Amino acid sequence: MAVYSGAESRLYGAPLTFDPARGRTVIAPPGEGPGFWAGAPSVLYDAQTSRFYLYYRFRRPRPVRGDECYIAESSDGLYFRPIWRAEKSDFASPSVERFSLNRSYDGKWLLYASYVDPLDDRWRIDVIEADSPRNFEPGKRQQVFTADTTGTEGVKDPWVMNVNGLYYMLVSYAARLENLSEQERAQMHTTADIYNTGLTLSGTALAVSGDGRRFDWVREVLTPRIGAWDGYAARLGCLVPTDNGWLGYYDGSASVSENYEERTGIVHTWDMSQFYRLSQQGPSIVSPEGSGSLRYLDAVVFDQEVYFYYEYARADGSHELRLNRVRRTISPWEVPGWERPREV
Repeated sequence: MAVYSGAESRLYGAPLTFDPARGRTVIAPPGEGPGFWAGAPSVLYDAQTSRFYLYYRFRRPRPVRGDECYIAESSDGLYFRPIWRAEKSDFASPSVERFSLNRSYDGKWLLYASYVDPLDDRWRIDVIEADSPRNFEPGKRQQVFTADTTGTEGVKDPWVMNVNGLYYMLVSYAARLENLSEQERAQMHTTADIYNTGLTLSGTALAVSGDGRRFDWVREVLTPRIGAWDGYAARLGCLVPTDNGWLGYYDGSASVSENYEERTGIVHTWDMSQFYRLSQQGPSIVSPEGSGSLRYLDAVVFDQEVYFYYEYARADGSHELRLNRVRRTISPWEVPGWERPREV
């Protein structure tokens, strides 16, 4: 009788995924119905304080948009207590979105802020430095990237991790399209939200820094595939280390009609430069409720588990913030759709 192991069948690892419906609610939306969202998380575990720290934002239907953001702390990664709050008015902005929370190698706390620049109505990214996640002052933010400095029509939703003394940032960017009319170009930023106009495509770029404050824009690493399920947006939101490279989780949409209701695809990379899609024919993780949206996924590796935090569509059209915990190493045979060979 033959016994099949991963090595013998050349199956070295499997995509880390989960059942979204089995997740636990971490933050409920600020209201019921479409446009009320709790999500856009950024999460880390800090060994010095033995605490999980979670950034999230509340969004309400237009004209309010993203108007409140919080940082909360937790001892178990599920029950959080807010310790910091800011409003979009603190950034003099029409809207705030996903920030990225980080602790630098020199011990300082860094918060990478994503908001609409009131001067030109284009998304930008700044950094705020503090000695504690309780003490971030929006008025002390410093520029990291703008549309002009990157040659794009907007940059938002940063995600930053520390690797081997460097800081790697994933950036959602609005591409400058060449085939637009003068009238379309004039309309691009009239709503202060180019991603919702259909006059751009949303891809992902990589930036690198030696100090966490000044970043070099490297290049685009994930672009939409015209005509595919991720043909309008391919927003890479986080990376998870595995024994066989990195798994990345990205928000995809087929057209502008699915903006705000993206679903999650998975990619693999060995070097954080070349990414290979695992979600070729459709998204890999979706909500079974409402629009099916599941987006802005972030992950923390802790105590041999991966804590997945994600924005999840509810039946009434609102979005809530959920947590799902998965063992860091799983067998390929545990992944839905993979069939274990018979023993003979």
